[in-house]
Amino acid sequence: MSTIRETTLEIDLKAFRHNYDFIRSKTSKTTKFMGVVKAFAYGNDLIRIAQELVSFGADYLAVAYDREGINLSKANIKIPVLIFHPHPTHFEEIIEHNLIPSIFSKLSLEKFIEAAEKTHQKNYPIHLKLNTGLNRLGFDPEDISFVLDKISKTQAIKVEGIFSHLAASEDPKEKDFGFQQIEKFLELSDQIIDNLDYKPLRHICNTSGIFNFPQAHFDMVRSGIGLYGYGNAPEFDEKLKPIGSLKTIISQIHSIQKGDSVSYNRKFIASRPMRTATLSFGYADGMHRNYSNGKTSVIINGKPAPIIGDVCMDMIMVDVTEIDCKEGDEVIIFGKEQSAEKLSKDAGTIVYELITTISHRVKRIFI
Repeated sequence: MSTIRETTLEIDLKAFRHNYDFIRSKTSKTTKFMGVVKAFAYGNDLIRIAQELVSFGADYLAVAYDREGINLSKANIKIPVLIFHPHPTHFEEIIEHNLIPSIFSKLSLEKFIEAAEKTHQKNYPIHLKLNTGLNRLGFDPEDISFVLDKISKTQAIKVEGIFSHLAASEDPKEKDFGFQQIEKFLELSDQIIDNLDYKPLRHICNTSGIFNFPQAHFDMVRSGIGLYGYGNAPEFDEKLKPIGSLKTIISQIHSIQKGDSVSYNRKFIASRPMRTATLSFGYADGMHRNYSNGKTSVIINGKPAPIIGDVCMDMIMVDVTEIDCKEGDEVIIFGKEQSAEKLSKDAGTIVYELITTISHRVKRIFI
C-alpha cells in the first residue's frame, strides 16, 4: 500500500540546499546571489522556498509579477525582491510593499517616476532592464539618452541595478552570441553608470550563464532552474539534485476485453484482454494532454505503465496488464525512478513547463 493517500509533490529540502551550495561554489564570495522563485517557485511552493533561500543567505529574490512579490512581502520576507515584469497599474502597491521593479521601457520609467513622486519617495530602488538580444523586454540602445534624462530630473528613484538576460546561455553553438550580448550589456550599462555618481549592481547570468560564462558574473547572478535540480546540460545535471518527486495512487483497476475502449472518444481500443489502472492525476493537475495514448509512462512498483486513451481533466488511465499492483498502490509520475527531464522530453516539451504547471491543488510536502 502506498505511503501517500493522494496526489503529492514531495520536495526534498536537503537536495535544495545541495543545489544552492553547488551553484554558489561557482561564484566568488563577493558576488551576490538572487534566487528566482517566480511561478510558485517553479511549481514547488513560493513562500517555503523563499524562506529556505533567506536562511541559506541569498541576497535577493526575484519573481515575475507583482502579486508574487506582494505575497512574499505579506509573508514577512525581508530581503530585497525584484519583480521582472511589473505592471504600471500596480506601481503604488509595489512601493507600499517595498518591492523593487524592473523598469524596461519608456512607459514603465515614466509611470514609475510618477508613482514614486506621488508617494513622496526619495531614491526608491529600481533595476533597469537592457535589451541585448533576447528582444523580449528591455531598453534598446537608442533609449539610453531618454533614460538618463528622466533619471537626472528626479530624486524619487535610484538605479540600484542594471541587468539583461542571456538568450541562449545553455547552448554551446550560441556561445559567440552570448559573448556579444555580454559585450553589449557592458557597453550600454557603462553609458548609464558614467552618468551617475554611484555604481549600480550589474547582473546578466542565469543558471546556465553562471556555469558557462564565469567572466560575466559581475556583481550578482540569478539562479532559477538550477536551484530546483536542472542544469540544462548533462555535466551540470549530474551535479544537481532534482528536488521534486510527484506521486499519486491507483484509484481503481479494470479488466477489459479485446475491443473495449478506454477514455473519451474511444481513443484507445484494446487489442487483447488487459488490466487498466485509473490514477487520480489529470491535465488540471499538470499532466498535459499531449501525454495521451502511449506518449509516456508512469512507474508502478518499479515498472513502466504506459498511459492509454486521452488524459482527462482529473484522471489518467494506464496499462498494468504485466504489473503486479492493486488499488491504493503508489504511482511515480516523476522522481528518482523516472526523471522529470525524461517525462518532459516524451511530450516534446522542456522540464521548465512540466514542473511549473503542477496545479496548486496538488498537495506539497517537505522532506
